[in-house]
Amino acid sequence: MTTDAPDAWKRWHERREEAVAAPYGPLALTATHWVEDHPDGRLPDIPGNWVADDTGVVLTAGGEDGLSVDGRPFTGEVHLTADPGPEAEARVALGAKRLFVLVREGVWGVRVYDPDAPARSAFRGIGATPYGARWSVPGRFTPYDGTRTVRVGNADGRERGLALAGELAFTLAGRERTLQVARQGDGRLWAVFADATSGDTSFRFRFLYPPEPDTEGRTTVDLNRAQLPPCAFADHFVCPFPPPGNTLDVAVEAGERALNRRQ
Repeated sequence: MTTDAPDAWKRWHERREEAVAAPYGPLALTATHWVEDHPDGRLPDIPGNWVADDTGVVLTAGGEDGLSVDGRPFTGEVHLTADPGPEAEARVALGAKRLFVLVREGVWGVRVYDPDAPARSAFRGIGATPYGARWSVPGRFTPYDGTRTVRVGNADGRERGLALAGELAFTLAGRERTLQVARQGDGRLWAVFADATSGDTSFRFRFLYPPEPDTEGRTTVDLNRAQLPPCAFADHFVCPFPPPGNTLDVAVEAGERALNRRQ
């Protein structure tokens, strides 16, 4: 049985829009607070006292704070580690909001997901270019001899390490191109890249998740599935910028291009 690629892309695009617009999807993120920035333990507009240690965050709250933990009204003290996701299942809640604990390079934070976020009601879809066969090409993954970590800027203005697993080579517009890629826990590759459309007719950079390579390193580079990073939907994400060498000198007029909002 063969798959009709344009129809498969359309289904992928529809699922993407559904996930983005979900009650606790990326559009619902209204804040990311780093606990170390608030030594008094009081996070903006969040009740309770939040203090980080080496292994997590200690939350202390009273009944008047209106917090719940694991679905039950909370009073007292609890030690929180990073929520594994999905965001809708964060351990701590404030009414309909979910308070999601995360850690980046040993720094602990709390994200606020609010299904009543204005960005959700303003969402009018993801602007994307219809499927084009020329944007789907064979690729070959060559792993590094061990993981290489490079420091890159992040969307929140801080610099963090990005662990790279190898290089992905493919031919596009008559020339061989390469991208440095990370590897996901499920085996898929992850590329953070920019191109000649970035910041002009598409967002300033995009993500791509090629399928897990086979034993000979073969995979597919389908730029029709280039997608907007989370920080395109909310300013409070900490997306990494493309590492050195991951800006293609070709206009990738494919995939997701921009967020459509109600004006």
